Amino acid sequence: MSRTIIHTDQAPKAIGPYSQAVRAGDTVYLSGQIPLDPATGELVGGDISRQARRVFENLSAVCAAAGGSLADVVRVGIYLTDLGDFAAVNSVMAEYCREPYPARATVQVSALPRGAHVEVDAVMVLGG
Repeated sequence: MSRTIIHTDQAPKAIGPYSQAVRAGDTVYLSGQIPLDPATGELVGGDISRQARRVFENLSAVCAAAGGSLADVVRVGIYLTDLGDFAAVNSVMAEYCREPYPARATVQVSALPRGAHVEVDAVMVLGG
């Protein structure tokens, strides 16, 4: 099966040896996004809701570059440094995702790249 690398300047550049997303068949695997501003490469400040919005904007941009949208996402992984932020991030996700909602896992982690408090990755299926 061939793989297609997905890249957009509307989302932050990868900060390591990985792609923003990879398409294999009709499935697109989106790498984790942290709240980096794609224009500056800097972590956005503010509360967890502002950071989560930046993350979902970044994911939206990668989805679009792959030919889809958040409506095509079938699974989301959310990583938080504090599960106390769960309700706020859940509320932001509801701004970006509509029913039928994707499957999801949310876990607390000890740390994230660049000191971020939230990271989200996703799997999207196109053509269905």
